[in-house]
Amino acid sequence: MAAEGKTTAKSGGQMTVVRGLDVARYMGRWYEIASFPSFFQPRDGRDTRATYRLLEDGATVHVLNETWSKGKRDYIEGTAYKADASSDEAKLKVKFYLPPFLPIIPVVGDYWVLYVDDDYQYALVGEPRRKNLWILCRKTSIDEEVYNQLVERAKEEGYDVSKLHRTPQDDPPPESDAAPTDTKGVWWFKSLFGK
Repeated sequence: MAAEGKTTAKSGGQMTVVRGLDVARYMGRWYEIASFPSFFQPRDGRDTRATYRLLEDGATVHVLNETWSKGKRDYIEGTAYKADASSDEAKLKVKFYLPPFLPIIPVVGDYWVLYVDDDYQYALVGEPRRKNLWILCRKTSIDEEVYNQLVERAKEEGYDVSKLHRTPQDDPPPESDAAPTDTKGVWWFKSLFGK
């Protein structure tokens, strides 16, 4: 497993962040097993996943986030990069442009890898304000014991795990081109109003 180190969160508490993350091994597809609901995802989203690909510069990651809502595929693309290139901590910045149908407004957020197992099969991802949390897995389902261990770890890091919402995942997962795509960003506008 990548080493872990304590780092001071903005709230003043200590948070464990992975050190020495093997970025190449972290690339690929991750399925969202659970997360805190957020305005940038449809409330009824399912089969949510992220696909990461290291770009030629070796420092920038292409990010493709996908979810399905009302039979349509919603997605947004962006980039991720280390918050501090000289640090070995797995603290990244992610940048997306909104709204997804006319990407002109840059939005930057934190992406901290709090835990990844030795085989890079599941991960716990958060951010310093503890307002967002994701449990990710390489498969569409996760062993319940492992899930509970990750929830407990998040709780130890100061997250209110009562906010965690399990993400419905189909097995096998849908293909990106198997459903119509929401090109108008309807889900994004609805999410602004809590729908």
